[in-house]
Amino acid sequence: MPALVLDGKSLAKKTESELSQRVNTLKAKAEGKTPILATILVGSDPASATYVKMKGNACQRIGMDSLKVELPESTSTEALLDTINQLNNDPNVHGILLQHPVPAQIDERACFDAIALEKDVDGVTCLGFGRMSMGESAYGCATPKGIMRLLEAYDIPLSGKHAVVIGRSPILGKPMAMMLLNADATVTICHSRTQNLAEHVKQADIIVAAVGRREFVKAEWIKDGAVVVDAGYHPGVDGQPGVGDVELAPLLDRVSAYTPVPGGVGPMTINTLIYQSVDSGEKSMLGD
Repeated sequence: MPALVLDGKSLAKKTESELSQRVNTLKAKAEGKTPILATILVGSDPASATYVKMKGNACQRIGMDSLKVELPESTSTEALLDTINQLNNDPNVHGILLQHPVPAQIDERACFDAIALEKDVDGVTCLGFGRMSMGESAYGCATPKGIMRLLEAYDIPLSGKHAVVIGRSPILGKPMAMMLLNADATVTICHSRTQNLAEHVKQADIIVAAVGRREFVKAEWIKDGAVVVDAGYHPGVDGQPGVGDVELAPLLDRVSAYTPVPGGVGPMTINTLIYQSVDSGEKSMLGD
């Protein structure tokens, strides 16, 4: 049988339709007010500016508002903390996104952790990570949470399965592992320096590749019938299409399910940020 394609693009589009209805309902109950996502961009990095614009466009598509806060490259940690504190105290703001990366002179972790838990819709605070890991209420990091939503939408069984997460970043690999563990998977965390990496991957029922290296995970490492989630993206070379962290082409008739690159994990990241922003707005404005 052909592998099941875990189509994040179509799921994100379907979810946007549902979120639009929720926003319309919220407007009707809250005298026309909508959830507001505040995005903070420090400096003028073109890629970061593009990502912020994409997030604003996603808000617009479902009828909610976004507040774009732009700060100069020379911004200090103290100035950024002051901006975050103002947004924390603004009752009209329901989600706060600090675009990564920030300029080198800024203590990024201190600024992430200054975001109020109830407005941490990107799931970047240590407090949010800790609560999520303990099974308590918190918004999950957008990319791993998006992956979990994608697996759930396609009824991929997780309980009792052996999941191998390749990558240990604080906003992807580590929370991904905790989310899978909370879903009753048995989880192995690997990374670029793991010894005998191929042997670990060969045991996996589910592979989540988030190592940030072009086709780092070789097809021969992956057993037949596995589920492959590729969270990487690397632009194409010489007119070729982009690829992920997994050597995917030889696997299409061997694995049971896979995320395409692009169109798999990527669309779910921004979609999850918006999904959690709407949820935060509903809790704030309706007292749910």
